Amino acid sequence: MTSYASPNHYAVMGNPIGHSKSPLIHAEFARQTAQNLTYQALLIDTAPGEFAKAVKQFREHGGSGLNITVPFKQDAWQLATHRTPRAQRAGAVNTLWFDIEEKIYGDTTDGVGLVRDVLQNHGGQIRERRVLILGAGGAVRGVIEPLLEQQPNSCVIANRTVAKAQELVQLFSPLGTLRAATYAALHGQQFDLVINGTSASLQGELPPLPDNLLAKNAWCYDMMYAKQTTPFLTWGLQQGAQQAIDGLGMLVEQAAESFFIWRGVRPNTAPVIQLLRAPSCLMTTNSTLTVTNLSQL
Repeated sequence: MTSYASPNHYAVMGNPIGHSKSPLIHAEFARQTAQNLTYQALLIDTAPGEFAKAVKQFREHGGSGLNITVPFKQDAWQLATHRTPRAQRAGAVNTLWFDIEEKIYGDTTDGVGLVRDVLQNHGGQIRERRVLILGAGGAVRGVIEPLLEQQPNSCVIANRTVAKAQELVQLFSPLGTLRAATYAALHGQQFDLVINGTSASLQGELPPLPDNLLAKNAWCYDMMYAKQTTPFLTWGLQQGAQQAIDGLGMLVEQAAESFFIWRGVRPNTAPVIQLLRAPSCLMTTNSTLTVTNLSQL
């Protein structure tokens, strides 16, 4: 097993974690930029206090930084002693790093990843577009601020429970034009960019969306990704979307932002996205460790 004696060790923590592409992504970033580092996926028990204990042990064994995935992003926010402004507002952290003074820094890179994927990888536009975000959970909280920074014409958050969407509007409305809606209230409205931030795609489901929701040349973006086209993207294509994009590029771009925070080097994401799209791209089974006591590693 890998030793944590090196200060160049990184990992992703979550539960479940076996599906994570992060070890492969960061291995490619390291190879591309000639960085000497190791990166693993760590399965963490969801019992209360286990996440904080795992982070503490990771640091004690020389760990330099962590990516955090479900269900620990809010735990990471609580654990961070110094948060970036965007992480502070989002209430969730997906990137941690440490210094010799025992400080724990936290940031959220998901929104940066989404925006870069739309603008740079696909040549899309957000500025002056009518944007609809589906869902009001943790995944959405991390992307609102970077989206509003692009100055869309308007931005609507739709959710089954409108009170949750209204909470986000209250939190983020100082940054731009933002309003909340139920799915039923979307009837008669049209949008240029519809972003699915719900987990419905992972269950093979679709939010209750009305027909004629998409404007001419509209784009659909699913923050989730799967081997097959997600139900949301299938719906988008059936509704005449000009582009239907899954979240794989967002995954790589948010990882690149974490890599830049940790290493001060920005990798080229295009070849990594291309690699992950290849049918032959398989994760090795030994990239995941079941962690109960990091001191045993």
